Amino acid sequence: MNKSLAFCMTLFAAPLAAHPHIFVNTGLSFVLDDENRLTHVQVTWEYDDLYSLLVTEDMGVDSDYDGVLNAEDIAVLTGFDMQWIEGYNGDLVGMVDGASLGLSAPSAPTATLRDGKIVTTHLRAVEGAPKITKAAQFLPYDGTYYTAYEVRLPVEIQGGRGCAVAIAEPDIEGALAMTKAELGALPMDFDMEAAGLGDIGRRFATEVKITCAAQ
Repeated sequence: MNKSLAFCMTLFAAPLAAHPHIFVNTGLSFVLDDENRLTHVQVTWEYDDLYSLLVTEDMGVDSDYDGVLNAEDIAVLTGFDMQWIEGYNGDLVGMVDGASLGLSAPSAPTATLRDGKIVTTHLRAVEGAPKITKAAQFLPYDGTYYTAYEVRLPVEIQGGRGCAVAIAEPDIEGALAMTKAELGALPMDFDMEAAGLGDIGRRFATEVKITCAAQ
């Protein structure tokens, strides 16, 4: 079953309690140089308890269920979520003044287990290392809303001068109401892309904004 179909089925099957399948707490660390050029973004994903349990059991790590990973477990788990297909954006969109930012493939992956939840990090280079003279926006989200990202982990800036971050939360209830109304008016066998709903997850995305004082 593809993500779009799975999402639609949850909406129609449970119209009063529609929800995605995987929940991820997200943290972002923005790396800037002394001239406020944005060079890298480090992304942290903390997976929900159920998904973490499924992954650890499937991969055979933490077999004694004590919540502590040994060196072999860490080696097996590290990079499990970095097997990205061509064209996948890493569920992260960046923009400066309305123009999309190019982000590299992930590097320097880490993985651990914290309070029963898998926590991973990866690093992405920002193409062109743009100088932040206008606000930059980053939105962590899955376009199909199969995975729900919430920015509940630390968001910080490394380096730079006179820079700050601000977080704008989405109107989840409003987005759900709009989405249910739109999907309810469509036939069951519709195609999300053709219906203009291929990027539906953006409605549920938290916006992280970076600004830097003029130098």
